[in-house]
Amino acid sequence: MPKRLLEFRDRTAVAGVGWTPFSKDSGVSTLTLACRAVLAALEDAGLPPDAVDGLATHRVGDSVPPALVAPALGLTGVTWHLDQFGGGSVSHAVVGQAALAVATGMAETVVCYRAINARSEFRMGGTGRALPVSPEVQYQAPYGYVAPPQQYAMYARAHMIRYGTTAEHFGHLAVTQRAHAAANPRALMRTPITLDDYLASRWIAEPFRLLDCCLETDGACAVVVTTAERARALRRPPVLISAAAWGGGTSHLSGGAADPTVTAAAELAPRLYAQAGLGPADIDVAELYDCFTYSVIVQLEDYGFCPKGEGGPYVASGATALGGPLPVNTHGGFLSEGYVHGINHIAEAVSQLRGEAGERQVAGAEVALSTAQPGYVLPATSALILRSDR
Repeated sequence: MPKRLLEFRDRTAVAGVGWTPFSKDSGVSTLTLACRAVLAALEDAGLPPDAVDGLATHRVGDSVPPALVAPALGLTGVTWHLDQFGGGSVSHAVVGQAALAVATGMAETVVCYRAINARSEFRMGGTGRALPVSPEVQYQAPYGYVAPPQQYAMYARAHMIRYGTTAEHFGHLAVTQRAHAAANPRALMRTPITLDDYLASRWIAEPFRLLDCCLETDGACAVVVTTAERARALRRPPVLISAAAWGGGTSHLSGGAADPTVTAAAELAPRLYAQAGLGPADIDVAELYDCFTYSVIVQLEDYGFCPKGEGGPYVASGATALGGPLPVNTHGGFLSEGYVHGINHIAEAVSQLRGEAGERQVAGAEVALSTAQPGYVLPATSALILRSDR
């Protein structure tokens, strides 16, 4: 591991988190959502708006850039900003790049946010948006193969064929995360479900049923990144950023990947763990990108929590439930809390490591893994390892 990456470890921290309510129709613009989330995160950290000298976000033509958020909040001292094009793949890279800016002195206090009206405005399947996310869409569209559930369904089916993964395995994941959401006041969906409820839900794109799919959500979330030293003097217990990694692999849409059941996360995971000086056995809680149930199962494998092909049985064993050896998506995830394109996973990891998750708190949680979209559709992915400083 290069010395410069080891020097990055634990030098920065998340000092505050903030959310807007999650809904199916926010009734306000993405600019308003972004501003509310940024202010909520600053309030959580005990910082005034004029302490901010950096803003960062990611978007795919469906949100608002820092250049508009800064004047809306009256921020005149912004010296660093990031307006990253990209979907869930880059959600954690945004926070990683903010941490690099802080660690190198380019900024002192950066707020990373994601605002999205993904139910009432630009829906993630493409409705209302003229610009395709990827140029590869032009080769899929003539066949009606454009929506994320269709794309992920192909990978999920390959996993089922190769390893015997079943619909019941996907269902156990959905049921477990809904149980977590029942203890989360922010969650859109809090009514418990059974495996029979899952199996009775309507088809979206086989093998995916309705309850395999994340919630199209209006909302925003933000996190404050600053130096570890400064964070220790603020309102909340700091959560250290022990590792941040991002990068690409081979696109499964046009890159000729040999094995569709392996994601870019498998390549990224060793870099991430080496940077933190930790391994899978050290992770107490994981917030794994769950645009669909299958994405959690494949990441459990690619991040080293179980052998390849055994993600389904691992979930069915109860391992990812509260009280299990690796609680996963303790807020209910995108399947039940709401889909804010990655940042709300980071916020939940912070809540867990600060010991502030209430009924869903993982006892003794000291280290968390939070991940982005694992590298399907677009080859990039990103992830963070966070550590309690209590």
